[in-house]
Amino acid sequence: MAVGVYVIATSSLGDRSYLASDGQQAVVVDPQRDIDRLLYLAGEKGVRITHVVETHIHNDYVSGGLELARTTGAQYLVAAADEVDFARTPVADGEVVSVSDQLRLRVVATPGHTFHHLSYVLDEATGGDWRPVGVFTGGSLLFGTTGRTDLLGKQYAHDLAHQQYASAKRLADLLPDGVQVWPTHGFGSFCSASQADAPDSTIGREKQVNPVLRLAADEFVDQTLAGLDAYPAYYAHMGVANLAGPAPVDLTPVTRADAAELGRRIAAGQWVVDLRNRKAYAASHLAGTVSLGLDGPMSTWLGWLIDWGKPVTLLAETPEQIAHAQRELVRIGIDRPAAQATGEAERWAADPGQLRELPMADFPALAAARAGRLPAGLPAPDVLLDVRMTNEWRGGHVDGAVHVPLPDLPERLAEVPAGTVWVHCGSGYRATAAASLLVNAGREVVVINDKFDRAEAAGLAMTAPTTPTGGR
Repeated sequence: MAVGVYVIATSSLGDRSYLASDGQQAVVVDPQRDIDRLLYLAGEKGVRITHVVETHIHNDYVSGGLELARTTGAQYLVAAADEVDFARTPVADGEVVSVSDQLRLRVVATPGHTFHHLSYVLDEATGGDWRPVGVFTGGSLLFGTTGRTDLLGKQYAHDLAHQQYASAKRLADLLPDGVQVWPTHGFGSFCSASQADAPDSTIGREKQVNPVLRLAADEFVDQTLAGLDAYPAYYAHMGVANLAGPAPVDLTPVTRADAAELGRRIAAGQWVVDLRNRKAYAASHLAGTVSLGLDGPMSTWLGWLIDWGKPVTLLAETPEQIAHAQRELVRIGIDRPAAQATGEAERWAADPGQLRELPMADFPALAAARAGRLPAGLPAPDVLLDVRMTNEWRGGHVDGAVHVPLPDLPERLAEVPAGTVWVHCGSGYRATAAASLLVNAGREVVVINDKFDRAEAAGLAMTAPTTPTGGR
């Protein structure tokens, strides 16, 4: 039977895990913490997981590798050079790991994203020989880009970028053009230097399109480092958890809170997060809450914004949405929300006076307001706040806007000039989160719920890009 390789995507974090099988035995690569998805897939395919492998110690999520290996009895392959606090099968460059009579893994050292990063070539037995089918590249060679090299500290970024270049060249020289490339990062993860340019790829395609295989080493390093933007603050806790060995997840239902308890938690300065979409939040929400809808990368932004370890309470329309949020949060190490409540916003307030509305507008409305034609029912924009990331801002912005990236806003609220704030991002998701933080700080706010690429067409004067950017 031909090898089957199945993608398990975690779109909220921009990552992929993989299950590769010969129809009987299987290897799992870079599993997320909620391993039930992988167990279900293995059962569906009728295969037994015999090996679990990590390409590197992850910085953007808590790994499920240790628990998956313990649950299935599989060997757990981790780089020998990584000093972990649990039993594993240490592997190093040049080793060959037999998965079955039909499949094997070749270990290839590909440092760059981390010091001890490994890639794994998947070979299939054919005609008495072995044929490379694909390579699991983790955070090394991605689709049209590479993994970022600054996560272990800015002081290492330059040297690791050179190592990343050499690692990509090594893979390209080692493997035939038709070999599939199976990265973990690059699909929205901040672990990649920029985002994937295709849904799948091969070594041959990467030779044609990937800067790491087209540029000279120094040019690649300079371009890569110049394009790096900030990455989530919670990354600081992921590597530590993965070296220690993550505990099993607990996805049992969270304690329900009534309106009085919600009020006490808000008064105590705890995070009470409204998971509904931003239009529902704008129509009616409980004062003091923060908008981070499940229709966007909720866990990434919550993990980035919150003081780590602070209690989190979740609000949603249904218990299923709460359960979905729990799953998203355990992937980044927020294991047990303090409480939850479901239903309509009116059920979360002890009295109607605790409910708030949040005005919304679009870029044409902003252009009209700036031209002296203020749309009815909206306050005039004294301040235009852009909460996009720095690379987005450098790529062009509205004249006169004040720039404070969303991750910086909690610590820089005092820097937002006085007056009514109209806030925008690239779509409205981050702007609504920012607006909730501003309103909680006592500011009057209007959310621009619109795509940024409509701003210029709406008649707003723009500032042209200042520097070429390659990152997020």
